[in-house]
Amino acid sequence: MFSKKKKVELDQQAISTLISEGCVFDGNMKAPAYVRIDGTINGDVTIDEGLILGEKGSVTGNIHTKDIIVYGTVNGNINTHSLEIRSTGRITGDIKTQVLQVETGGAHNGKLSMSANTQQVAKHTKPELVSA
Repeated sequence: MFSKKKKVELDQQAISTLISEGCVFDGNMKAPAYVRIDGTINGDVTIDEGLILGEKGSVTGNIHTKDIIVYGTVNGNINTHSLEIRSTGRITGDIKTQVLQVETGGAHNGKLSMSANTQQVAKHTKPELVSA
């Protein structure tokens, strides 16, 4: 009679904001839904729902979002509920997450913190930028 609503995978969600390849965004970015970045962001990124960082995508700054898939490069800290680092993904910075998946070839250099209370920590602390 009642059916449980299936969770749609992040890479299957409708993207509301796209920063395309070749675009450079200097400054902090905030978005309410799902975002795909194939360009370059120089600043902190706060996304309420989910973020896909494409292979050509790059973020130099801290990222705070519910779910993230990294195909590109991050130089900064990540605070999220769920993180997937794909084979082309590179992260330099600290990670706070509850769920972590890393494909063969994916790389992370920094501290990793996994706990059930990541979202509460995210609301009360602001990560600092890691310089490369």
